[in-house]
Amino acid sequence: MILTARRLALATLDRQLLLERQRLDVAEAVRRVCALQAQTPASPYLALWNRLRDFEPGQLDAAFADRRIVKATLMRITLHAVHAEDYASYHAAMLSTLRASRLYDRRFTTTELTHADADALLPELAGFLARPRTGAEVEEEVTGRFGEHAHRVWWALRTYAPIHHAPTGGPWSFTQPNAYLASRTAVPGSASQDTAAGVRRLLLSYLRAFGPASAQDFARFTLLGRPVITQALHELGDQVVRVAGPGRAALFDLAGATVPDEDTPAPPRLLPMWDSTLLAHAVPGRVMPQEYRPLVVRRNGDMLPCLLVDGQVAGVWRAADGGLELTTFRKLGKAEWQGLTEEAEKLSALLADRDPAVYRRYGHWWDKGFPGVESKMVKG
Repeated sequence: MILTARRLALATLDRQLLLERQRLDVAEAVRRVCALQAQTPASPYLALWNRLRDFEPGQLDAAFADRRIVKATLMRITLHAVHAEDYASYHAAMLSTLRASRLYDRRFTTTELTHADADALLPELAGFLARPRTGAEVEEEVTGRFGEHAHRVWWALRTYAPIHHAPTGGPWSFTQPNAYLASRTAVPGSASQDTAAGVRRLLLSYLRAFGPASAQDFARFTLLGRPVITQALHELGDQVVRVAGPGRAALFDLAGATVPDEDTPAPPRLLPMWDSTLLAHAVPGRVMPQEYRPLVVRRNGDMLPCLLVDGQVAGVWRAADGGLELTTFRKLGKAEWQGLTEEAEKLSALLADRDPAVYRRYGHWWDKGFPGVESKMVKG
């Protein structure tokens, strides 16, 4: 059987817990969906609100505080929230990419320091970050060794060293300035974990969360190279199977995995900025109509909070005037509006207790205007 584009989209939504909210512990939920994009502190919270029944932000506060869920630079050289037990493997998988992104950048190479110079600091850094430290504190600590280059050395290390962001408070656990902690599981040094084993584990987690998917999709999600991915697929053997899809690219999935039927309903959802569902597959993705992509993904890379209607992006939302403003890119029916309104009322009530002006710094995109067809204000 050849899977249709609709069934592939439904598979993504199903595995991302977006077809039906589940009763899961927050750490287990994060493990199930592989990782949550976390470059904006609110986004993991709103991602879980979309996925879990009776989700309370305090549950994620606690998981970050006791480090059952950790926040670190990983896939796509971007901050993600992941299950603590997955971190070491994911870091091992991504380490070469993370190192190359910094150590071959002119901001580091112009210091005329070597890769070995930066790596030599890893054991000392692990000790210094046994308790939370700000970036300024780390730079001050390493200035004696690197002088004027301390800032650039730390800029590189904070990306590829095995360190986490430490909670600092605020409505979403993390505020400026950032604080950092050494990982409890990943050992300092480039050989801390077997890279190939890390890629295999990450690929299995990815397929469990986003499959069926192609090698190109996995490359998009991670920025890993094709040879590394091909090797992992070969080494996984019969744990992974090929399935037929609508395009030319070969699709892979976990052996025994299922895909929803074509007529499975997809409920409305209000996704956060940079939701992983929109970043896990080759452009344009599975739930983003091509014509809407320039409206949602801005030229500087900002990916705005989206409205999902019947499993596809249909508009954007923002917090405004004590509620939520919903803007659609096409005309919706009465039942579709009712579903979105009910979701918006619940989300507005949650934000009222936490951060009524969430994502406020991105309001300038609305000021520039959208070719929206319909707009509605909703309050909790």
